[in-house]
Amino acid sequence: MRTLFLILISLISAFAKAQTSTVLDTIYANDTKNVALFFPEPIRQGITGSDKFVFTYNREKEQYFGLLQAKPGKESNLLVVNRNGAIFSYIVRYKKQLSKLNYFIPLSNSIGNEKPIEIDSIQVVTSEKNIDNRTYYYQKFCSYLLNRNQRIGRIKKRTQGIVLNVENVVFDKEELYFVIQIENNSTLDYDLNFLNLSIETRQKGKKKSLQSLYQEPIYKQHLPSKIAEGKMVRFVYVMPKFSLSDDRRAILELNEKDGERNIKLNMSHRYINNPN
Repeated sequence: MRTLFLILISLISAFAKAQTSTVLDTIYANDTKNVALFFPEPIRQGITGSDKFVFTYNREKEQYFGLLQAKPGKESNLLVVNRNGAIFSYIVRYKKQLSKLNYFIPLSNSIGNEKPIEIDSIQVVTSEKNIDNRTYYYQKFCSYLLNRNQRIGRIKKRTQGIVLNVENVVFDKEELYFVIQIENNSTLDYDLNFLNLSIETRQKGKKKSLQSLYQEPIYKQHLPSKIAEGKMVRFVYVMPKFSLSDDRRAILELNEKDGERNIKLNMSHRYINNPN
């Protein structure tokens, strides 16, 4: 019994020492850009230690991300509590030039929980660690893009009441994110057979021809199988980063299952080479 007691005392001391020596990560922000923080669970509460820093999040409908802005001044701290009680704490500092605008925060960064962790909670944490971190990143960043109202230009084509529109092309890390919209203004449902992205090259010489190379998406978010009449859907394709020369262009091909309402949308190299 005495041996067990000594072991418990040693474990408690080691845990307390680890907590004391924890160094908080620093997040930089400024007053001209939004820095987005994505959390593993919806945000219930977020507080900054100074009015020089503003952390905004949806207080009416819990969401996974919040936006941080800062004015010049002394550093402060940010405390965020998730819906499941997980607590996150960071040092926040003003920086005129930002090299990072998006932070995807794993559950492992939590400094504790406001309520005791039960056995079921431990099992949930264990299963979350098995989730592919890259897929998790794509999910959160795609959701962020779908919530933004940003457009790269007018890239649109229609046929027989079906409208295909590329709203935005965004570069992040090593990928290009294509925010795509399909609108069905016809009186019939639209069954999607496929939506492919290809790179088309014009072959020079006496016999001019076109060569098309299909690009496989890394990840697709909210791709529908059907667009009901009078409805509109928005989704995201994540592609490996690529650039195009003047004689090449990207082709987005929409194909209807058991139908002929097909669309080929051309995207100039300038949209691909100059993403948001």
